[in-house]
Amino acid sequence: MPRINDVFTGTVRDLSSEGNGIVEHESGRVFFVPGVWVGETASFRITGLKSRYGFARLEQLHQASAHRVVPPCPHQGFGAGQCGGCPWQFIDYPAQLQAKEQRLRRSLGRYALDHCIRPIWPSSRPFGYRTRARLKTDGVHLGFVSAGSKSLAPILDCLILTDKNRDTLADLLTRLPDTRFKAGKGHDWTTLDIDEDIRAEDVVSNQRRPFRQANAGQNEKMRLWLSQHLENLYRRNGRAGVIELFCGSGNFTEVIARAGFVDILAVEAVDDALNVLTGKRLSGVQTLACNLFLPDSVKQLRRIKPDAKILVLDPPREGFKNVEYLLGKSSKISQIFHISCDPATFSRELGQYIERGFRVLEIQPLDPLPQTPHLEILAHLER
Repeated sequence: MPRINDVFTGTVRDLSSEGNGIVEHESGRVFFVPGVWVGETASFRITGLKSRYGFARLEQLHQASAHRVVPPCPHQGFGAGQCGGCPWQFIDYPAQLQAKEQRLRRSLGRYALDHCIRPIWPSSRPFGYRTRARLKTDGVHLGFVSAGSKSLAPILDCLILTDKNRDTLADLLTRLPDTRFKAGKGHDWTTLDIDEDIRAEDVVSNQRRPFRQANAGQNEKMRLWLSQHLENLYRRNGRAGVIELFCGSGNFTEVIARAGFVDILAVEAVDDALNVLTGKRLSGVQTLACNLFLPDSVKQLRRIKPDAKILVLDPPREGFKNVEYLLGKSSKISQIFHISCDPATFSRELGQYIERGFRVLEIQPLDPLPQTPHLEILAHLER
């Protein structure tokens, strides 16, 4: 039986949903290992054991993937004190894209939808794309938290940040040490949110900024995709009512309104985000503060907009289990635009749509965060 600190040799057979290598031990137990790629053979040291699986780290690489590259960032790594924010930096970008698309196809394999899945849209910038970031500081050092730990990984630069954000990071570093950023009692660190629209002197500690997509170029592709589909629907039925769930501060609400629809209910739980959306004064948009994870709250949407024909939703990573309460027998919804950042929860919700008479017209994967396993999915369904 395998034990902690044992070293074994194996070959990476696949990647997990978190992007770690999957390696089988001679005992039959599966181990998850960061920093390795499919087909690589190596020695692995066991770092953790569960009842049916375990965790290990790369000890020595024996046969490397042809796609392996030297990470350009000196802070990249998987141990304590190393930044694990870009875990796929050691693999070339085309291989990353292929792995993401394959993951989506495997997740949806039971639905036989390969003909509906389009080739993945790459990011035009594999580095220098990130328009926002959440930094951590103890008042002396500044960086990110090492993966799977509570250890701060100090950094001097971050290659995935846009030039503007790299300048902000550099400015913040010159201000350390700073007692204002010292962690409060009971906390390990202070968070500092940086964004394209703020300077270092405007950064407020422990203040979460409203959510928005971190890759502006890829976000524009998503907005264009939705715009083109909605404009086609508007030409067919411009009076159709639209329900948008998890609208945030209006990233996709703007697209819906500009397509011409004038009967739009935009729903979100975060008041600050709704305040930003309301301030945009979009024509035909009604906002509603609502906890969409409560079934009764979802049911009330059917009472508010009983004749809505179009549903647009962009749920968080945990998905939206309560969609069934919106698509009952009396529902008039006939078009769904589902934007997802997790293939597993998307697959679960896709099953609910199909059970209720929807068919998939198109699934468009997109790479939102190069150098990471993250994937965005754009789907259009019709009843």
